[in-house]
Order: sequence, then structure tokens, then C-alpha cells
Amino acid sequence: MKTLFLILAFAACSILMRAQSTENKNLYFNAAERLLQTEGNLKIGGYAEVHYNQPISSEVRSNGTLDVHRVVMLLGYQFNERTQFISEIEYEHVSEVYVEQAFMQYKINNAFNLRAGLILTPMGIVNEYHEPNTFNGVERPHIDNLIAPSTWREIGLGFTGVFVPAKMRYQAYVMNGFNGFDGTGKFRGKDGLRKGRQKGAESYISSPNFAAKIEYFGVRGLNLGLSGYFGKSQSTLYDGINKDDNNALALADSSIVNMAMIGADLRYSTSGLQIRGQFYYNSLGNTKEYNEFTASKGKNNDMGKSMIGYYAEVAYNVFNTLEQVKTELIPFVRIERYDTQNSVEQGIVRNKAYAASVITAGLTWKMDPNVAFKTDVQFVKTEADDKAKATFNAGFGLMF
Repeated sequence: MKTLFLILAFAACSILMRAQSTENKNLYFNAAERLLQTEGNLKIGGYAEVHYNQPISSEVRSNGTLDVHRVVMLLGYQFNERTQFISEIEYEHVSEVYVEQAFMQYKINNAFNLRAGLILTPMGIVNEYHEPNTFNGVERPHIDNLIAPSTWREIGLGFTGVFVPAKMRYQAYVMNGFNGFDGTGKFRGKDGLRKGRQKGAESYISSPNFAAKIEYFGVRGLNLGLSGYFGKSQSTLYDGINKDDNNALALADSSIVNMAMIGADLRYSTSGLQIRGQFYYNSLGNTKEYNEFTASKGKNNDMGKSMIGYYAEVAYNVFNTLEQVKTELIPFVRIERYDTQNSVEQGIVRNKAYAASVITAGLTWKMDPNVAFKTDVQFVKTEADDKAKATFNAGFGLMF
């Protein structure tokens, strides 16, 4: 696994040394960003995906599952040449409704745009670019569920823009953090921070957090991203406590987890070849006190002291050289690794089931750049398993 990332890093450095700057062809746009650039006052877009998942086992026969995983509608409005509003409303599994984005953007110039509202946290690739035609594989990578808990969004305020001469784009926001404790602990070793997402639903804030990302797109076919998230989890124990009460302060301090997450990502394409990689590392502080404070039935919680996740993916469009063929046929392989207990506090027994290697191999057929039929076989082997568990996945996705 480490060898693959060394190869990717070496390839990226070689490309940077010999390639020349190009146009903004390496600058990616998700569905919301597309709407921001659409003409007219009323703006409409959306995306959807339907999945079939079938466990594969020679020992036990299991039923497959069919799911309208999500249907998403985006609605926006342009009030004047500078002021816009974008909303994203998602129906998951037919019956669940969420608001994934709802933000106002005021354009000062290309380099400075004020953005406020329910905003996607700018970490990695998939959390911002999760429309089903934008990634290979039926399901999103594991690290984008367990380490950076996609779809991760919170209420915030900040700036975004593009410095065209430098071929760089940036985002920087102050936003509310994860709900770490509101009477019960939300974090645990099994799924990290995922249950702490507030998602803009009557969110509360006890400490502002900072999230930022810089992308470089000045080399032909290459996009490099560096992202960071820093702050503290939120705790309702901060509400109305007596600052002179040492016991209250001790309880509040014990319910807080300090966070410093960094991410790096790479997307490169040339002559049909597509290479993609992601890396996340999350360092967590005060986890010993948090685990003790959120103990259940006399047993301490098992929140890890750090989490790590990364993957490397290689794909190739076999129709690349056929000019008369307007579709894309893309076989791919993705090798992934994650560990939500990369390190633990003294006294916690590391759970091997929380660390896994994942191999996903499959085929993406794009009938149109915005419409894809996808199929793959995925092998997941945790450190606690004797052998990998396999699943066959198929589905389609689209964006408009």
C-alpha cells in the first residue's frame, strides 16, 4: 500500500517538473458549483443513483439489496450579478429527507466570494464531488465514510475564489463543529466522528472550527488538493455553566475532543489514463478523558487517539483512441486502507475489526459524461478476519 503512494507521489513530482501550465481544464465543479455558473435567474439541477449489492460467499447464501440510494434536487436563484442562493435537497432510501447544502454566495470578484449557510466541509475529493458520475465504483470509498464522514456539511461563513494567474483555488470557512456530547457520547471507535455530524439541523455551537482547502491546477491533466480541519467538538455542557465551578469546568473539558485533520488528494488524467489518490490523517486530543466521561455500563468508550485512511486508484478509458465512439468504458482498480483506531490511549485494547484493507475492481460505462452505469466487486478484509468478505455491486448514476 505504501509503495503505491510512493509511486503516485513520484509520478506527480515528475509531471510537475516537465509539464507546462495549461488552461483551467483541471478545475473540477460539483453540481452546486455548476449552478452558480448557469445563466438565468432560476437554476435547477440534480443527481440520482440506484444500487444493487449482493454479498458473495461460498458458505452462506445471502439475499441482495436493491436501493434507490438517493435522489437529489438542486434549486438556486440569482438575485443580481453578484448575489446567488443554492440549495440541495436529498431523498435517501426513498423515505429520508435531508438538506445537504443551503448557502448564499456574494461575488466580490473571481478571487473573493463570500459564502454563508449550510456548506460542504472542503476535505478530500468525494465529500465535495460525490455525484455518482464523478467517481468509479458503485459505493463511495470507505475512507470517505469513516475518516471524513461524507456527506459532511455544517453551518458556516467564509470565502472561496480562484487565483487564475497562480492556477489555484481556495476555500476557507469558520463553521460549527461535531456534536460530541449532548447527554450521550457521539464518537466511538467503530465509526469515528460520523454520528457527531449536526447537518444544520438545530445545530448548536460551543466553539467555532476552521476548515480550508487549496487546489493547484496549473499542470496539464493534474489537480492537487491540500485540506485541513481544526477545532474542537461541541458540548452542551458549556451552556450555562458557572465559570467559578471547577467541577462543572472539569465535566465540560472531559466532554470535548480536540481535532486536527489533514487531507491530501490527487487527480491526474492523460490519454485515457486516470489516476486518483486520497490521504486523511486525523489527530484527536483529550480522548482519554472523553472515553472515561462517555463510559457506558462501567465500560469506557473506545474512541481512537488518531485515525488514518488512504487509497490509490488507476483507471483507463478503453475507448479513448476511438474518435467515432462518444461513450467511455473505464475499467478500474482501487486499493484502500483505513484504521479508525490508528493509535489509542493507554488502557484501551485496539479493535482489529476497525482496521481494514479494501480492493475494489470494476467497470464504469459512461453513456454520456453525466450518465454512468457502474459495476464492481469489492473485497474487504479487516485485521480481525481470516479472509476477505466479497460483495458484487451494480448500479447507475446521473447528474444534470
